[in-house]
Amino acid sequence: MTAHISKPRSNASTNRNIRALVALAGAIALLAFPALSQDGTGSAPKNAEARSYGAGWDCKPRYRLNGLDCVAIDIPENAYATNTSYGLGWACDRGYKQVASSTCEAIPVPENAFLSSSGYDWKCDRGYRQDDETCIKIDLPENAYLAEGPSDYGWLCARGFIPLRETCVPIAVPANGYLTNARYGAQWACERGFSKLDGRCDPIELPDNSYLESESYGPGWRCERGYAPVDQVCVLIDLPANAHLDRSGNRWRCDRNFQLSGEECTLGR
Repeated sequence: MTAHISKPRSNASTNRNIRALVALAGAIALLAFPALSQDGTGSAPKNAEARSYGAGWDCKPRYRLNGLDCVAIDIPENAYATNTSYGLGWACDRGYKQVASSTCEAIPVPENAFLSSSGYDWKCDRGYRQDDETCIKIDLPENAYLAEGPSDYGWLCARGFIPLRETCVPIAVPANGYLTNARYGAQWACERGFSKLDGRCDPIELPDNSYLESESYGPGWRCERGYAPVDQVCVLIDLPANAHLDRSGNRWRCDRNFQLSGEECTLGR
């Protein structure tokens, strides 16, 4: 019987196994080291510095992490580094705006204007208003003053006047009326004791047992408690048994456990 003698593995097979192990180790390193690098806990690369608090490192200003390295940010003229891990890594200086993705150009400020506090746009000087990309002088009419906020013409009419075709005309206030000073709606209202009728302020005629009220609707008066309005007069309320005046004082309702039956309050079932 012939014995079987096993042959040793060839060098080529051994080398293949070694290469496979090296590749596997490299893949593991690629998975591990970037994670360490991304959170700044691995070995500090060039152009990095230790954090001022805690452990780890960060890229120096004007540098950004790219893989395992801190690479320089290409900052254009008239810009500064934002030291952030997102965006371009830079922003334009005050008074400049970004053009395309790599340039900062000066914001053109027209005559009679100034750069706003944000530095991103401009505003017209007082006495001027914006017209497209220019500032034109405000033509202030008589009985008007310059507006501090947005307005159609850059001015507002003085008290007692309203705008009409780029002028300020007086508000016609009838006798026994007064200016409301409202920007919108009615420019005048009637004094207490008067009601508005056809552009006039007529005196309110009070019936007996009534008093003036300031509601903007209705006759301008209200009946005293215990009286009800009927045909412009105040009639004494005939309160039935087992009833009481409601909150208004001008109507009545049945007491608890009683229900309305015609004009009477009957015991509930």
